[in-house]
Amino acid sequence: MGLLSDPNRRRALIGLLTRLNAPICIVCYMAGVAWFMGLSFEPFTLRTYMSENAMGSTMVEERFPAGERALATGREFSAHKKKTGGMPVDWLVKTMQARGLEVFTQRFSRTLPFPDENKERYMVKGTNVYGILRAPRAPRTEALVLTAPCSPGDENNQAVGLLLGLAQYFRNQIYLAKDIIFLINEHDLIGMQAWLEGYHHTNTTGMDWSPLQGRGGSIQAALSLELSSNVVTSLDLVLEGLNGQLPNLDLANLFYAFCQKIGVLCTIQGKLQRNDWDSVSGYSHAVQTMMLMVMKQASGRPWGDHGLFLRYHIEAATIKGVNSFRQDKTDATTIGRLLEGMYRKLNNLLERLHQSYFFYLMPSLSHFVSIGYYMPAFGLLAVILLLRALDLWVQLVTPPPRTEDGDTDIDQQSSPGVLSVLTPLVISHLTGVALYMLPIRFQEMAVEHFPVSETEAVVLTAIAIYTAGLALPHNTNRLLTGEGTEQGWRVLKLVAVLYLAVLLGCTALINFSLGFILALTLVPVAAFVTPHVPKVLSAFVLVILSPACTLLYSVFFFHELQEMPISFQEGWLLYLSVISQGILDHYLYGSLVYPLIAVLVYPCWLLFWNILFWK
Repeated sequence: MGLLSDPNRRRALIGLLTRLNAPICIVCYMAGVAWFMGLSFEPFTLRTYMSENAMGSTMVEERFPAGERALATGREFSAHKKKTGGMPVDWLVKTMQARGLEVFTQRFSRTLPFPDENKERYMVKGTNVYGILRAPRAPRTEALVLTAPCSPGDENNQAVGLLLGLAQYFRNQIYLAKDIIFLINEHDLIGMQAWLEGYHHTNTTGMDWSPLQGRGGSIQAALSLELSSNVVTSLDLVLEGLNGQLPNLDLANLFYAFCQKIGVLCTIQGKLQRNDWDSVSGYSHAVQTMMLMVMKQASGRPWGDHGLFLRYHIEAATIKGVNSFRQDKTDATTIGRLLEGMYRKLNNLLERLHQSYFFYLMPSLSHFVSIGYYMPAFGLLAVILLLRALDLWVQLVTPPPRTEDGDTDIDQQSSPGVLSVLTPLVISHLTGVALYMLPIRFQEMAVEHFPVSETEAVVLTAIAIYTAGLALPHNTNRLLTGEGTEQGWRVLKLVAVLYLAVLLGCTALINFSLGFILALTLVPVAAFVTPHVPKVLSAFVLVILSPACTLLYSVFFFHELQEMPISFQEGWLLYLSVISQGILDHYLYGSLVYPLIAVLVYPCWLLFWNILFWK
């Protein structure tokens, strides 16, 4: 405290930070990247452990015997699905009722803002079917959910069969203290959104749905099951939910513990766990696994039906059955026993899952990185913005040098007007608002005048507005007053740097992966852009580090991590598809990534673009 309270020492410290500002910023950036890459090294991570006492032991006896019968039920479900051309509602209702469940249906409809060309749908109508198994020895105030989406074609029929098999098995158990809801939803996430809104009496997306006639207790946890083969070689755990939310780590620990007990091969991000962490290949494998989780979390989209449960503070995950060329084979009976064990342990919960972590990264299922370990990597990048802001502030408050005749430099002395700073701020944010609102509103006009579909019109309009923002005269008052002053661009950059620091800090608290990826590209731009650097080269650097180009790199990088490289043409088409899906996710489920980029991140980047062309 004495160092900061003594004016002389404080002045000396500030002088040191300003003299060595650029070297310190470079060191902080390299240290932040190195810290993040070191998080995947196993000695630097923590081993997973069960924090909840009620789930601390897997000493339960799993007795589910009806795997083959469940597969037969799945084949029967597939036959009725083909016969009806969609969800066989009547057959499902009769089958669930025969298993002793209280069965209810929910109809829903949703008109998309523009056609979803990936799934070929625009006006969506469907029906959810769910059955409630009432707890025989409890006041029925809490519930668990097991869901299996009714997918088109032959996908996920085995999951529906196994769900119905578990419903029949649980009907004869007397130890249940929570209701179990068996849900089969149509149209994947849209149907799940309709059911969750109906269950919690909310309507946040404007979807039309019929009220639920039957309801269980407060939902404590949920699992979504996806199986598309009679034989499974491994089970993959999917955790990433809407807006980067993650379930309580104990849910992942429970899955891993039962996989270890029963002998089921389990993966995360589709990658097996390796024990050679001290080798280069082992470390590279851990880095790939963690980076895949970072990329998925940064996208903000739910990567399974479980992703929408997290919005309602319900711990949920998706279990996917993978049929690959591995020699290990797992039958439906074993998967049923694993699910039985998990639900028996969740049935023991006396309170919501809360004792373990909600903010974490996982380089493997047996190790995790907590928020206290990965946040310093972001902090090292964010401190660069504060150092640059300090340097700019010192330059602004330092008196200008005097000339030989005793006069000060007029250009340095003149203070910037409010209009010179306010104008680029307003115009940049108006451009961001246009990027957010106009692509949906102008799609019909674009279709009338150009030979494109509605989806292409939305995406191309967004790209056109984004590109047009680079050519706008952000500081229009200079057309009348001439060139901007030195003090003017410094004040604007000080505002922009502090704005970016707050923006990235808030983003990282909600979605660390998104905040860190944006910091990697935007912090160098914010730190070193000035009107005095070479214009052509600097403009090129700013463009390749812009949010749109960052998204393009992420598309290729994601497929490289999945070991499925794509060509540039495939990547470009996928890039356009990612943009359309991001807009759809916002309007359908409330994903915040698209408005964040359009209304806040892009205008902030435009401020640095304006600083580059200040003179």
